[in-house]
Amino acid sequence: MPKMKTNRGAAKRFKVTGKGKIVYAKSHANHILTKKSTKRKRRLRKSNFIDKVDMAGVKRLIPYL
Repeated sequence: MPKMKTNRGAAKRFKVTGKGKIVYAKSHANHILTKKSTKRKRRLRKSNFIDKVDMAGVKRLIPYL
């Protein structure tokens, strides 16, 4: 059976931790920041984990990471 191809867009957006969880950076933190509150911008800095519901789909996109 041939090797699976990694979805390169997903590979750039997701990282796998040592325990196998998938981490991603939150969106909407790049531009038009003047109208966003300081609290909102601070929360956007932190990374987040993928929900269990979405885990199988994301793992299919990044099989070798």
